[in-house]
Amino acid sequence: MIRLDATAAFSRAVELSTRGRRSILGITGAPGAGKSTYVEALTAELIGQGHQVALIPMDGYHLAQAALEQLGLADVKGAPHTFDAAGFVALLKRLREDGAETVWAPKFDRELEDSIAASIPVPAEVTLVVTEGNYLLLDQGPWATVRTLLDECWYIELDDDVRHARLDARHRLHGRSVEEAHERTFGSDERNAQLIEATAPAADAVLYLS
Repeated sequence: MIRLDATAAFSRAVELSTRGRRSILGITGAPGAGKSTYVEALTAELIGQGHQVALIPMDGYHLAQAALEQLGLADVKGAPHTFDAAGFVALLKRLREDGAETVWAPKFDRELEDSIAASIPVPAEVTLVVTEGNYLLLDQGPWATVRTLLDECWYIELDDDVRHARLDARHRLHGRSVEEAHERTFGSDERNAQLIEATAPAADAVLYLS
C-alpha cells in the first residue's frame, strides 16, 4: 500500500479518468474523516480541468428513515445493515458497463436525513466515477462485492481527536443535544469507525488529511 499526498492523489485520479474507458475510484475512511469534503473538492478540480467525472456517494443507499424506524434500527443508522448494500452493488455494476444511456443514482439529503432516488445523473461520456462511503472495503455480505467493482480504493486517515470533534459538531448542527451528540460520536459512530479501520489494509493507497 502506498501513501499519497494531495498532489499525487490528483495525478492518480487524472490517470484513472484518461484510460480510454470508464473507471471507478472509491474513497473510504471512518465517519468524520473528511471523505465528502475531499471528494467534492477532487471532483470539482477534475471537472475544472475538463475531465468527465461524476460523484456518487454511497450514502444514497441509506434505508429510508421510516424503514429504519419500522425495523427498530434508527438508533444505529449508519451501520452496515442500515444500507441497501445490494442496491449499491447493482448501481456499480451498471456503471461499469459504460453503456450509451445515462444512469441515475440516489442522493442522501442531510437536511431531510433521507435519500432521494434518481437524483444524480451519470451520462455515458463520464470516464471517471468517484464514490465515497464507509464500507467500500468491508468483506461482509453484499459489501464484499464492492471492492471487485472498483479500479482503486483509497483510505483516508485523520487524527481521532479531530475526527471526533467534527462528528460531535455535525450532530449538534443537525439538532442533537450536547449529550446526544456525544453519545452518537462515541457510541455507534465509534463502533462503525473501528469496523472500517480494520478494512484499511485492503486499500490501494492511504491519504492522510489534516
